[in-house]
Amino acid sequence: MRFLLVCCFLLIALGGSWAQGCSDAGFCTMGAMKPDQPYNKKIAIKLRSMEMSFYRGTTTLTPIVYVATADMNFSLNRKTTFQLKVPFQHVEGRLAKTSSLSDLSLCFTRNIYSSDKFDLNLSVGGKIPTNNSDFKTSDGNALPMYYQTSLGTWDFISGISLINRHWLIATGIQIPLNQNKNNFDWHRWDNGAPNDPEEFAYVQQYANASQLKRGTDVMLRVERNFRFSRFNCSLGLLPIYRITPDVITNAAGVRTSYNLQNDKAVGLAMSWIATAGYNFNVRSGIKVLVGHKIVQRAFSPDGLTRELVSSFTYIYRF
Repeated sequence: MRFLLVCCFLLIALGGSWAQGCSDAGFCTMGAMKPDQPYNKKIAIKLRSMEMSFYRGTTTLTPIVYVATADMNFSLNRKTTFQLKVPFQHVEGRLAKTSSLSDLSLCFTRNIYSSDKFDLNLSVGGKIPTNNSDFKTSDGNALPMYYQTSLGTWDFISGISLINRHWLIATGIQIPLNQNKNNFDWHRWDNGAPNDPEEFAYVQQYANASQLKRGTDVMLRVERNFRFSRFNCSLGLLPIYRITPDVITNAAGVRTSYNLQNDKAVGLAMSWIATAGYNFNVRSGIKVLVGHKIVQRAFSPDGLTRELVSSFTYIYRF
């Protein structure tokens, strides 16, 4: 009966929309920064796992993002684990449909301190682009970043977390190391849109992202956990702050940066996050995550904006 109630709860929670765990470039679900991490000092936790996640995300414009992700975790020794995330992404919107393998995530996590009361974990990793973020329409026009399945950059990621039975506090940083090869600039959009005011007005809602170099992001996760024998849930806040502006090449071929005063491409984006999970046994379980944006950056050339997010995950430990 309890299992049926849990399943009903998860199905209700999923009724909104499927989407990314957070509206960022991926680092808030890596290593020490992941939400709802297991913690049990009485039972040895299996350190190898395979998670299959499925989600659908609505953006602030028309593109809808569908992603299936294989998240694999391997124990290298008693204190060190290695994580590999392999996502496949499909995007549908008013301008086009795109799909391909998305960016790969690699992360090493080390337990640097452990006591009877809490654990301290450190993660170092990165993201590897799977394409150049240069998908085009059938007419040959460069597509905005909303439609790209890769961010097109090599990123360095690091973070640290403190976790105990009731709380998870984590912080991390993501630093893009290069600019991508996206060429979207609505000034150069040429499919008859300038002669169609409604269509051209829609195209202009997308931020120009020609040769985009994203700014650096820092995050903080504060999460309260409620753990039981088979069921667990959590509530938390996830602020992500872009501390440096995005840089693009404008229509005149000049490198220029967006800034806080003009386009609000830096600053705070914050969501509340809730999770619920049920373990069938020590080897397998399911989990749902729901989040809603509280504070949104008004300008996002990288196309990572999400308003309501939810995800469903099946976990197998071995």
